[in-house]
Amino acid sequence: MPLTDIQVRSLKPAAKPFRKSDGGGLFVEVRPNGSKLWRMAYRHGGKQKLLSFGAYPDTTLAKARAKRQQAKILLADGLDPMASAKAEQEQQRALSEHTFGKISDELVAKGEKEGLAARTIEKKRWVLSMAKADLGNLPIESITAAEVLAVLRKVEAKGNYETAKRMRSIIGQVFRYAVATARASNDPTFGLRGALITPKTVHLSALTDWEDFAGLIRAVWGYQSGAPETRTALKLMALLYPRPGELRQAKWNEFDLDAATWSIPKERMKMRRPHIKPLPAQAIDLLKELRLVNPAGDLVFPSAWANNKPISDNTMNTALRRMGFTKEECTSHGFRASASSLLNESGKWSPDAIEAELAHVGADEIRRAYHRATYWEERVKMAQWWADKVESAWKSNQTT
Repeated sequence: MPLTDIQVRSLKPAAKPFRKSDGGGLFVEVRPNGSKLWRMAYRHGGKQKLLSFGAYPDTTLAKARAKRQQAKILLADGLDPMASAKAEQEQQRALSEHTFGKISDELVAKGEKEGLAARTIEKKRWVLSMAKADLGNLPIESITAAEVLAVLRKVEAKGNYETAKRMRSIIGQVFRYAVATARASNDPTFGLRGALITPKTVHLSALTDWEDFAGLIRAVWGYQSGAPETRTALKLMALLYPRPGELRQAKWNEFDLDAATWSIPKERMKMRRPHIKPLPAQAIDLLKELRLVNPAGDLVFPSAWANNKPISDNTMNTALRRMGFTKEECTSHGFRASASSLLNESGKWSPDAIEAELAHVGADEIRRAYHRATYWEERVKMAQWWADKVESAWKSNQTT
């Protein structure tokens, strides 16, 4: 006979567990402690099995019967209800554990272990922090393209078009990492290409006419404000034209003044491989003078405001503004473009040697080795020629 709810509610515990059947394999098991558990006995694959449906009264008689019916449907299709229940539980567990926030944190940690530059990690963490405000607690598998777009639109609405574009790219990295680690089935950001406003490309300002560049050189060498580290950093940017981050984070142990070389570790290089630059005599003199200012320090350009940290990104640009140059005229990064343009225009040096000096060499291992071996001598001569030319510009101001 089928049970009634009154019968189930009225069941009293005994010294030993006992069962009351509702039919179709469903029964309630009453434990000595008074708990009443719904079970279903069934056979699958020639084996007797027992399925749990929960405890009464949280699982009512009606709910237990509904679960029995679902189990019978699975059995009729040749499926094991217990295996299906376990799969569903695993899916729910995965949904609760594999959130966008947790996987994005994993991706950042992975980048740190792989040696990505600290600045790159910092930017990625900052962008993801904005995305995590809305997506962080959501199961990554459940996030739709529309939900991602809503997050991007918030950033775009503030006029931050470049940030929105970068955010779409980094969110996509999180999804692709989740796909690669079997925790998501697709990357919804792929379908969002073209949905955002395309930011206007702004090229980093640089002076590529020699007379204009010579005027900048004279201003740099005539600049007397600021710390010695800032003034020397600007002069070395003109002489060596590295990326600003490569220079401002430099350490003294990277320089071999006797061998006239600067070995930049891969962690600071954009292409993630070490780079050696030849040092002209003028750069060596500047470094020797600066070393006298801080003979015991590890950093070549320590910040005056933060212990054990280099000067900031804006330090050199701020100095350029104080000299009267606008951001449309020149930036610290613009020294690279100036040197590249003027070296190529001189016609004295092979384009490949210039590219090798700028660390623009392609990823091919053989080609990289070829550049290092073949163009080093030319790069040494080119470095000194360029430094002499820069020196002639600042000395011309002394004779006028």
